[in-house]
Amino acid sequence: MVVEIVYMVLDAIFAPLISLDPTPKNPMLTIFVISLIISLITTLAQKLLVDQDEMKEIQDEMKAYQKEMKEAQMSGDNRQMAKLQAKQGDVMAKQSKMMKMSFKPMIVTFIPILLVFYWMAQSVVSKTIVSLPPAVYYTLLTPLWHMFYGPPTTTLPYAVGWLGWHILCTFALSQILRKYMGFKDGF
Repeated sequence: MVVEIVYMVLDAIFAPLISLDPTPKNPMLTIFVISLIISLITTLAQKLLVDQDEMKEIQDEMKAYQKEMKEAQMSGDNRQMAKLQAKQGDVMAKQSKMMKMSFKPMIVTFIPILLVFYWMAQSVVSKTIVSLPPAVYYTLLTPLWHMFYGPPTTTLPYAVGWLGWHILCTFALSQILRKYMGFKDGF
């Protein structure tokens, strides 16, 4: 019953979007807009729930520690190795803190995204087929994707289904949004 209510609510939200799509039977634009909304929500959640400066500081400390450890191993300096291993508890605590910080946005956005995915899989969106240029098709390792999930049922040679198109859009849009929201890391 709850799932049916959620489906009806999401249908009421996204059905007008599908009707505005230039190709409502193959709503690529609708999936793009849904991907933009999901990317915006997840990126905003990460921006608001994670202290970006603290996260960057911890990441830099981890990189420095790993570099020191590698240098000590390569040089065979046992004294330096012992010193770094004594510091390992502190490093593990910081890694744990970093992991907790990165899980906050996921916890907040997980259920709403699952509900949107459920709606997409049940609606006309699930019948979407997107034909990609051959270079893009192979660059994105789509043949590997098809090994596990099978190609969409189409005669188009370089095609992906709704989920593949959603993933491509979400990944690209998330990177663009992260750049414009001032995230300090690249990916």
